[in-house]
Amino acid sequence: MLKLHGIPISNYTNMVKVCLIEKGLEFEEVKTPPSQEDGFLQMSPMGKVPCLETDQGYLSETYAIIDYIDHIQPEPPLFPSDPYQRAKVIELIRYIELHIELVARRCLPAAFFGASVSEDTKKEVSRDLKRGVAALKKLLVCDPYAAGDSPTLADVYVVFSFPLAAQVVQKVLDEDLLIELPEVKSLLERLSKRESVKRVEADRQAAMGG
Repeated sequence: MLKLHGIPISNYTNMVKVCLIEKGLEFEEVKTPPSQEDGFLQMSPMGKVPCLETDQGYLSETYAIIDYIDHIQPEPPLFPSDPYQRAKVIELIRYIELHIELVARRCLPAAFFGASVSEDTKKEVSRDLKRGVAALKKLLVCDPYAAGDSPTLADVYVVFSFPLAAQVVQKVLDEDLLIELPEVKSLLERLSKRESVKRVEADRQAAMGG
């Protein structure tokens, strides 16, 4: 049986978990925090979560894990079959990750762990996020799903990247990340009603004591 190593408060662990649930795959959750211990580095060389344990060995990095899941259980698909449309989904995923979440994460220690952040960093993050949002407005379809008429992996990234980034931006910059993306707000509301998302969110809240 597949074993998912990670923690419920990790949005990347939760991306993999939602995909496993959507695919109807049996798996065991192993609560494993990030670690630099030698044993865990054999499983996940950077010591990050998630990590997927398979009969053949271990896989790290969220995208690689999800690609593996999509190949061992093709239905329901996480990508369109058309090569161009598949590439558009990957393009959208990369924009969300690189130009929204990872930009906001520059301020994550300040948002959740009391770290200091310089005014210059705040200005850079605010500027880069505005550019990212403007770019995404050109790529998002949201009719009704992120990339078109069927759910794809892009929707998983929307669910687990945007809320985290929005929290950080609100706490540190006192800005509304989604003010220029009302279509994302509506999409998040729709996606929150999926059983897989509700299950993962319930587990996350329980882990946080909520």
